[in-house]
Amino acid sequence: MAEKKISTDDLLTNIIKGIENVKGNDIDILDLRAIENTVCDYFVICNGTSNTQVNAIVQSIQKTVSKALHDKPWHVEGTDNGEWVLMDYVNIVVHVFQKHVREYYNIESLWGDAKITSIETKN
Repeated sequence: MAEKKISTDDLLTNIIKGIENVKGNDIDILDLRAIENTVCDYFVICNGTSNTQVNAIVQSIQKTVSKALHDKPWHVEGTDNGEWVLMDYVNIVVHVFQKHVREYYNIESLWGDAKITSIETKN
């Protein structure tokens, strides 16, 4: 039996839901599809207030996506210190930062050609 292909839109929706479930802040979606030679279609960037919350966001994303779509990230790194965690879902790469680390690296500025959509958080 062939595996059911997961739509990028469904994945994106569930990643956002996972972030919102634990009150992640400043959610931005960078649409990279119009940019040549990118590693994925979207970046999702958000931040938490502490390493505990960063790791809670990561766990919530994994749980939400797994429950809804039976999918898991191809690779996750950065959970040891909880300052910047990268979750690679192949078509979507999620960056979960602590606020000061996000401001320092400012990765949104590296992708100036990307269309950025900011999600209003309900805190």
